Amino acid sequence: MTLFDDTDAMNRNAVATVIVTALVTVSLVAAGVGASTTAESVETTTSNEAYAGTHLAFEASVNAVTDYTVDGETMFSSIAVDSQSEVGGGADAAIDLGAVVNIDGAGLSIGAQSQTTTQIEAESGATLSAHDNERGHLVVNAGDDSQVVEAQLDGSAQASAESDDRVIVESDSRSGVFLVVGDGEATVNEEGDVVANLESESTLVFRSYAEGERDEQAKEDEQRIADGSAAAEVYVDMRDGETVADTVTYGEETAVEARQEGEQRVEVVVDRAISEGTIVMTTVEEEAVGTLESIEVRIDGEAAVQASSQSELESAIGGDESAYMVSQHAEAEAKATVYVAFNHFSERTASIGSADDGGADDGSADKTDTTDDDDEVADGLPGFGALAALLGLGVGIGSRLRQ
Repeated sequence: MTLFDDTDAMNRNAVATVIVTALVTVSLVAAGVGASTTAESVETTTSNEAYAGTHLAFEASVNAVTDYTVDGETMFSSIAVDSQSEVGGGADAAIDLGAVVNIDGAGLSIGAQSQTTTQIEAESGATLSAHDNERGHLVVNAGDDSQVVEAQLDGSAQASAESDDRVIVESDSRSGVFLVVGDGEATVNEEGDVVANLESESTLVFRSYAEGERDEQAKEDEQRIADGSAAAEVYVDMRDGETVADTVTYGEETAVEARQEGEQRVEVVVDRAISEGTIVMTTVEEEAVGTLESIEVRIDGEAAVQASSQSELESAIGGDESAYMVSQHAEAEAKATVYVAFNHFSERTASIGSADDGGADDGSADKTDTTDDDDEVADGLPGFGALAALLGLGVGIGSRLRQ
């Protein structure tokens, strides 16, 4: 009995030793991660975090997004947002936008990110979404409170007000436009920078263009966005042999998801909280849809009507049936924009592809990891360095960027 007891004790001691050793090892590893995380958190509060994607590059500092560059051209040196009450010195204080210069900006923190989208939360309640697509979209949503936004331009850029809700930025080889969606206005201040005020739930949208791209069609697209008839855009392109989709929404009531459906078809799922129809503009590369010469659109499984004019497309909103149009880009780009006018909602699905494939899903669809701006998106955004790792570990709070 004594031998059995001693052996049992020895076994228990051996097990305990293994457990303790394992715990010590795990603790040391965790301590190393914790130290790295802490160091990174401290660094985040004192220096910028840089992002570099296929089209877009920028830095996120404690209170501004800086060096916003699209396809190698810096469109503005910084953009900051703060509540109207902070900028104006009181909730009811009148603001002269022309005199708004060098706002302090609310504290920023990275909220969520995917392969193409970085969402940044401001302590004032606003949300900024930066999109790595050919237009380099930056979307500022005011949230529940009124906001003031100031974009300070790079030395080579110049801004001019085209209307009360639209400002044009011209740089060396690229142009951009700031649009107000909802209630608010945008103008150029006395320093030559872009400033805007946004009432609650309103949005400021930035889109950019290569030289010569801002044609009449682009201006019509801008008008659709500004007046609310186009609630979202989708960009589908091929990167390193894989289909990548980016979705841009211009209101909290609309959610969009895009994915590859088979080899020659793209599926766009739109969920809208209101029943009113809308237009979704989807730019696709030829490789993703087979051919641009015979694109067809199926909505909820049924062949959609192809509109013969812009007015016919827009009249489909609220009409008896949905419609679509195709606008092909320059031949060298092998791209086209498909305008899908959904006549009503709540959730609708548009399938865009070559008419030759019959619109069938063979069951081998390659689902692309995409989601709309308002939902939480996957972590691990390429190019965002250590900050992406922090978010992946679920310690976004520790990386909060405070003044």
